[in-house]
Amino acid sequence: MSLESVRAWFAEHAPDIAIITQAASTATVAEAAETLGVLPGQIAKTLSIRINDTAMLVVTRGDARLDNRKTRDALGGRPRMLGAEEVEALTGHPVGEYAHLG
Repeated sequence: MSLESVRAWFAEHAPDIAIITQAASTATVAEAAETLGVLPGQIAKTLSIRINDTAMLVVTRGDARLDNRKTRDALGGRPRMLGAEEVEALTGHPVGEYAHLG
């Protein structure tokens, strides 16, 4: 998924949302928080996991950790992180890229 395809989608579906790109890296929660001048807990991070045969995205605050037992109890299986290649194949979006929606 390219930045241009994201811009096109938002232009059609949510034209009031601006996409702001950053010159500094925002690939990690720490880098994003520093670049944007906010606390890590104010960053939303996406975890790509698989539970049994189902891949899913979990969006959480940047300083949160996934509790394996709570996740297993809530979703019926042990969560396993997806590899970078599988994430890109399933989502069309490379791991570590970040877009700030303002």
